[in-house]
Amino acid sequence: MNQGTYLFSQLISIISPTSFKTCVKRYNGDYKTKHFNCWRQYLCMVFGQLTHRESLSDTILCLKANANKLYHLGIGEAIAKSTLSTANEKRDWRIFADFTWILINEAKQLYAGEKDLELSIDNPVFAIDASTIDMCLSLFQWANFRSTKAGIKLHVQLDLRSAIPEFIHITPAAIHEVNILDTISYQIDSFYILDRGYIDFKRLYRIHYSKAFFVVRAKDNLHFKCVKSNQKNKSHGILADQLILVQGFYASQDYPEKIRRIKFYDEEQNRVLVFLTNNLELDATEIAKLYKHRWKIELFFKWIKQNLKIKTFWGTSENAVRVQIWIAISVYIIVAIAKKRFSLKQSLYEILQVVSVSIFEKVPMKELFSHPIQQNFKEQNRNQLNIFE
Repeated sequence: MNQGTYLFSQLISIISPTSFKTCVKRYNGDYKTKHFNCWRQYLCMVFGQLTHRESLSDTILCLKANANKLYHLGIGEAIAKSTLSTANEKRDWRIFADFTWILINEAKQLYAGEKDLELSIDNPVFAIDASTIDMCLSLFQWANFRSTKAGIKLHVQLDLRSAIPEFIHITPAAIHEVNILDTISYQIDSFYILDRGYIDFKRLYRIHYSKAFFVVRAKDNLHFKCVKSNQKNKSHGILADQLILVQGFYASQDYPEKIRRIKFYDEEQNRVLVFLTNNLELDATEIAKLYKHRWKIELFFKWIKQNLKIKTFWGTSENAVRVQIWIAISVYIIVAIAKKRFSLKQSLYEILQVVSVSIFEKVPMKELFSHPIQQNFKEQNRNQLNIFE
């Protein structure tokens, strides 16, 4: 006699169907739906993500092979591939985006107080970056990028203390990432870490005017006038610490106030980096440490691309692509929530890999992960993803 709950159901039990129904009603997602509603659609897509399915056909095949278990997963009867495909094409992607934000807010509460950054400050610290996902131009003509290929760009503002996204936006890849700075609301006294692709003095001045701080890597062709030089600290890699005024007709108008320029020697990588910041009080070495932690957002992109299905798509319309991406991100958040809820010591990578091959097991989650996994996973390397540990 079967006892217990399937592992898939244990994971799904940590999220609220009521909150999901609220999102569905907001966009009238179940209009004229008899059997295959948005919740079943979501569960099928989550199943595909958790079990690393390669396509909709692959997902449906696995579901049909376990048809006698689908009722207990909440999916009900097995469905045709065309049914799921049509749902992804037609049902508003904002349903799944809004639900993902509900999960993100829940995860932020669970991870509140995380202080794994080697910093002396308690201010919120965010990194802003974008990652391009290449696509076939003949199949995704709506995502024009270059003459020979299409693409989309995933823009993310990541909380570096918790590794939970604070802002997510999806655009065609042709949209330059600096434009996203116009849509972000900046928190007072927070730090925003940016790469040099975001150098736009008018937009940086908006961060300054919002009483927030930015740390951005300077371009090599920066023209400036030094107003004051602070004491160097070569033993800690600080080659220069200056107050400057940016030069140039437009730049000087866009950022009329003094800005701090720090030249730092990175001994580990044997390179010299130049940072710009509007924070005039923090020690120069702390500014360099802030930028060093920007690697977390790069690892976030690497993790979701390697472990979730967002590089190959199960539909060709813009709506279907957005549905898949938002559900993939929600799976990332569900695993992060499960790590806290079940007090799991394993990394997100380990949790996801074990879940993928144990989805139909009826072992309690805590029992399944009660013994540490003694293997050297790539993600455990400090140069790889090591968040949530």
